[in-house]
Amino acid sequence: MSAKTLTNREAPLLEVKNLETAFSIDGTYYNAVDNVSFTVKPRQIVGIVGESGCGKSVMSLSIMKLLPKGIGKIKSGEILFNGVHLEQMNDKDINKIRGKDVAMIFQEPMTSLNPVFSIGFQLQEVLFNHMNISKKEARLKSIALLKSVGISRPEKIVDEYPHQLSGGMRQRVMIAIAIACQPKLLIADEPTTALDVTVQAQILELLKEIQQVNDMSVILITHDLGVVAEMCDDVIVMYAGKIVERTDVDTLFHDPKHPYTKLLMGSIPKMDEDVEVLSSIKGIVPSLKNMPKLGCKFAARCPEAMPECLSITPQLAETDEGHEVSCLLYETSKPREGVQA
Repeated sequence: MSAKTLTNREAPLLEVKNLETAFSIDGTYYNAVDNVSFTVKPRQIVGIVGESGCGKSVMSLSIMKLLPKGIGKIKSGEILFNGVHLEQMNDKDINKIRGKDVAMIFQEPMTSLNPVFSIGFQLQEVLFNHMNISKKEARLKSIALLKSVGISRPEKIVDEYPHQLSGGMRQRVMIAIAIACQPKLLIADEPTTALDVTVQAQILELLKEIQQVNDMSVILITHDLGVVAEMCDDVIVMYAGKIVERTDVDTLFHDPKHPYTKLLMGSIPKMDEDVEVLSSIKGIVPSLKNMPKLGCKFAARCPEAMPECLSITPQLAETDEGHEVSCLLYETSKPREGVQA
């Protein structure tokens, strides 16, 4: 194997550099994603965790260039997929990549699937957009895709409508649509939300199997740390639009460093503990309009906050090899190269 081939394999598939995404409120833009940088390597599963309102989904919509027009915009930063700048692409060019090379599974399949079109029509629409195939070939491929995601009677389901299917089956259809063109990167935004525990396990097992068979990279957005432990290689913890911690999944569970991560871990119910009240994090994520301009955004809720946390903004820095934390408790850490304050 040539050195060039090895170099290409080692290069990141996705690079997000100093990304700022903002939404307009009363004519003023406020950052929902604030100076975020990370990479996703080929065949890697990266989990992004945090409470609702932390910017997880907005970041995924920024990568896909699906922000609501006139309300949301990418203010600055770079999004490179295989070295190509996605943030600079117009609608025509991004449509050639979206669904083919980069695909997304959205949170709620009932609202993501069009209720007035059959399952087969919605699958074939993706195929026609990116492949030069006949209607007959598209129908056969749609049936094969439904079968590949574990749907029984695919020959009948292909002609049915979303309201005729269960939540679990609709989610499988969403996965079939997302993998129709064998994308290199799959973004799964809360893929098991509103599903019962048994179906959740089936969907996660299916995603992992598809990822391994197709050598895909996956960004898995979730608030469930159990899902992260089961699925991910690396984990990014976000709070109020910023990355507060990033490391591999084993290190995160055995040596969490940021106070927010520790509190998230502490809120997981434990089978061997008999408690009447579950642990929770006091307060809520600040709204975009009330986001602190100085200091750590978690300071008001942090049990380990120091006076300087209200005035000094921490940088994402490496505490140990491959373990990055944004917290003044680790102020002796060196900022990661390429990350701005």
